[in-house]
Amino acid sequence: MNKHIIRFTSLVVIAIGSPSISAAAQSTVAAVPVVSEVTPRERIWDGTVEAVNQSTVSAQTSGRVAEISYDVNDFVPKGAVIVRFTDTEQRAALRIANAALEEAKARLDEAGKEYQRITTMFENETVSKARFEQARANHAAAEARSSAAQSGVIAAEEQLEYTVVRAPFAGIVAKRFIEPGELVAPGQPIMSGLSLQSLRVNVDVPQSMFNPIREIGKAFVYADDQRIAAESLTFYPVADPITNSFTVRVNLPDDSATLFPGMFVKVGFVIGETRRLLVPVQAVVRRSELTAVYVLVDDQVTLRQVRLGRRFDARIEILAGVAENEMIATDPVQAGIYLKENSTVVNVDD
Repeated sequence: MNKHIIRFTSLVVIAIGSPSISAAAQSTVAAVPVVSEVTPRERIWDGTVEAVNQSTVSAQTSGRVAEISYDVNDFVPKGAVIVRFTDTEQRAALRIANAALEEAKARLDEAGKEYQRITTMFENETVSKARFEQARANHAAAEARSSAAQSGVIAAEEQLEYTVVRAPFAGIVAKRFIEPGELVAPGQPIMSGLSLQSLRVNVDVPQSMFNPIREIGKAFVYADDQRIAAESLTFYPVADPITNSFTVRVNLPDDSATLFPGMFVKVGFVIGETRRLLVPVQAVVRRSELTAVYVLVDDQVTLRQVRLGRRFDARIEILAGVAENEMIATDPVQAGIYLKENSTVVNVDD
């Protein structure tokens, strides 16, 4: 008995057509050849992402927490007020300092006038030299007290300003160490934050690869399907005495928003060049665990499983599955429709 069967496998689906399908396929399905290109040869190690701007803000005066303007994961503009303390003591100290300054200014004015009067009399030889020197010393002392009072006002103003804590840079709040109403002391941590705008990756590389990496000075960070070129590399000049490895800092371009501090990423350091088979990213079909491309060979349109390598911008490396100069479909949807419409039923006898 004859049965009509269409065969499918989980890895490869082949549509067998007549010799005329080849010309029809080439005119219907957009395709490009698999090309071999010279690309950087890399050695890859794991690295840890960290923020360039990260800090912990601490209290610079004592007081009770009156207001907390931001919490964890909030974005804070540069210079924004993040915490306010009660300032009763600081304002009282400022009033006292201002009063002391006014008194010192009055004493200085009085001593100045006295010094002028005694100076005139001394020039007319109506007072002794000892009296003149005493007046000059009193004037100098009054100037010193006035200067000290002015410094006291500046210090009191700074203590009052310390009751308002501002963000040193724009970023994200990572941790909060205080609660409203809590009494804080100078030096106590308040909040820690970081900026996601500027990031870098720290990588430990073996001593044997340190010089080749430093000579070329190029690296790429791989995160998910992205390949991010490093702006520059910073080489630590001292090796770890235990692991005999050097730390290399990979500086990333601003706004690498797909990365976050603390993440582990792959970093490829360029150590030479090699040839790779590259295809457009949009040509790759992903179905569950299957990764494949549509290949046009003679009179067949084939869905062929491939093994992928690293991505290079809009193209991706093919490690196995296709050969150089083979034609692959750039639009998998279009190729799939053509394959379905032109598939041939195979007759199998029992």
